[in-house]
Order: sequence, then structure tokens, then C-alpha cells
Amino acid sequence: MRDTCKNGLIGAALLMAVGTSAWAAGPVGPNDVKFEDATVKASLTGQPGDAAAGRKAFADKKLGNCLACHKNSEMSEQLFHGEVGTPLDGVADRWKPEELRAIVVNSKQVFGPDTVMPGFYTLEVGTHVAKNFQGQTILTAQQVEDIVAYLGTLKE
Repeated sequence: MRDTCKNGLIGAALLMAVGTSAWAAGPVGPNDVKFEDATVKASLTGQPGDAAAGRKAFADKKLGNCLACHKNSEMSEQLFHGEVGTPLDGVADRWKPEELRAIVVNSKQVFGPDTVMPGFYTLEVGTHVAKNFQGQTILTAQQVEDIVAYLGTLKE
């Protein structure tokens, strides 16, 4: 009985240590994102995205503000859909999640340096950045995952 209790405590301590170190690692930082063949294969957070939260961030003018450039029929209740970027209707049929993640993280890694689409999870944002935004990304790692999950719902 005593050994069973001791082994159980050791096992619990190991689980706590593993869980704590995994939690402490946190999301992948913007400078540590790995692009492979115009994709970002792994989740930035190790967590699945929340499509409902992604829909909100997509439309939020202080976050993704994706509607400023892209038409999205699924959000027909929203005003002022842009026409600079491609329409996003059926985007999940055209791009895999790892490709969408790469585009949202830093579209310049996918489309080249001349694309007007900003990188939403990168610190490579140019030279004219307001001081209070320097060293920050537009979206958090989880918001990227949420938007990727939302984009994954946009099928023809």
C-alpha cells in the first residue's frame, strides 16, 4: 500500500511537471514560426481554433479587419466588403489549413513582398509603425488559429 501511494505521488508529480512545462512553453513566437513550402504546418498554439471567435476577429476592425479588403458572402450582414483582395467564398476549398495559416501569419512569405496584405503574426511590418504598436503583432497566435478555423468553414 505504501509503495502504491508513493508511486502514485511520483506519477502525479511527473504529470504536473510535464503539464507545467508544456503550458509554460506557450504559443510559438512570431520570430519562431516555421514556413515550409509556403505553409505553416503546425498550430501556433497547440490548440484547435474556435471558428466562432475567428469570425468575430475576422470582422473586427481593430483585429483582422479582413472585410476591409475581402468580400465574404457568409458575412452579408456586415457592411463595406472590400475588393482589393480575392473574395473568400469557398476559400476552404482552395486552400488547406496549413496554407491559410501561412497566409494569415505573413502573406509576404506566400505571395511575395509586393502583396498589400499585411502579415498578422509577424514583426516584419515595415518602418513606419506607431511607437505604441512597435514590437507587437496584429493578432495573437490563438486569434490566427481562430481565423484559420473560421476560414475552414467557408466552402462553396
